Amino acid sequence: MQKVAVIGLGYVGLPLAVRCIEKGHEVFGIDLEKDKIEKIKKGISPVQDDFIEERKGLLKKIKASSSFDSVKKSDVVIICVPTPVNELFFPILDIVESAAESVAKNTKPGQLVIVESTINPGVCEEVVEPIFASHGLKEGKDYYLAHCPERIDPGNETWNVANLPRVVGSMSKTGLQKSQAFYESIIDGAIRPMKSIREAEAVKIMENSFRDINIAFVNELAKSFDQMDIDIKDVIEGASTKFSFMPHYPGRGVGGHCIPVDPYYLIERAKKSGFDHHFLRVAREINNSMPNYTVELLQDMLNEVKLPMKGTKVGVLGLSYKANMNDLRESPSLKIIKELKKKKATVLKYDPHVPGQSDAKDLTSFLKKCDALILATNHKEFLEIKPETFKKNNIKVIVDGMNCLDYEKIKKLGIKYHGIGRK
Repeated sequence: MQKVAVIGLGYVGLPLAVRCIEKGHEVFGIDLEKDKIEKIKKGISPVQDDFIEERKGLLKKIKASSSFDSVKKSDVVIICVPTPVNELFFPILDIVESAAESVAKNTKPGQLVIVESTINPGVCEEVVEPIFASHGLKEGKDYYLAHCPERIDPGNETWNVANLPRVVGSMSKTGLQKSQAFYESIIDGAIRPMKSIREAEAVKIMENSFRDINIAFVNELAKSFDQMDIDIKDVIEGASTKFSFMPHYPGRGVGGHCIPVDPYYLIERAKKSGFDHHFLRVAREINNSMPNYTVELLQDMLNEVKLPMKGTKVGVLGLSYKANMNDLRESPSLKIIKELKKKKATVLKYDPHVPGQSDAKDLTSFLKKCDALILATNHKEFLEIKPETFKKNNIKVIVDGMNCLDYEKIKKLGIKYHGIGRK
């Protein structure tokens, strides 16, 4: 058993802390949001996560606090703080730097410090290690620095923090051995050691840039096929019959903290080395365009039924970026709402998983208020709506931002329908 301090008790850090408890480690949880700390102490998870929900009895075993004093007695310290981008898409490392500074002030000899926060290649060597050095601490002697990019997929029923394979990298041979042994003590999946800490940092960026590029590809095809009256969903299913094809699907935009953010880390870091990631920039531009494109589709459909955008009651079904979750990080829904308001539509919002930001207490009362709908999140509650319900509530136009509704039945009822790459 080891004493483990987890810094940042959000979507990444809290499941990890629970898993460490489950595997017999003593865990200190550190977060500056006191509301989170109080909830955890009461056995309430501040984030929606099925893995935690199934193990919520372990939450009270986390010694949660806003103080970094527990770092002094920890064998392993894991930094799981957010790394957002600003309005110009430049990575913000302030929170990582602050966490590293607090750890450096409280480090005990021989401690293993692991950064799980998503960072661009070079951050551990160029940003984190110098902070420790400024306190007179030498990596490989006084402490060991490693990076294990977080891997978590909220809502995934198959893969979670307990079984997802991981990669680790360190600045020293001993640090690599220690970090690999630690993760093997808590993870059932394989742990792959990387040759350098910089390679470990690059893994996460590559994973999410790969997804971003492929999503951008199908989003651009959706726009193209729409002009040619080709149903992209049907084409994807056809292409999937070939063994080498990897299906990705178009939609109203990309959300979450990873895919819409991580490529910028590489784009900006590569600039410093004199390289321009043109391909990544184009992919980001395409995916960033999708919320506005979704609103443009609505505008076209409203024109067909002779309704103006201004003043029309447009209902947005779903606020979270992902189905059956309450996570609003980088959600395309928020961008869609912003664009609708810019065009003077009367915007109504409903998300059963985010009731505090909904404009109706239930789906039935919400639909009665709307003239048109944009389905922005494919929550199970929305998939269960019968097409006749839309007709009964006099919904005239539906833009299906996730291509998940029964569009043939909807059109047969005389409702104008448009998906992303299907109509």
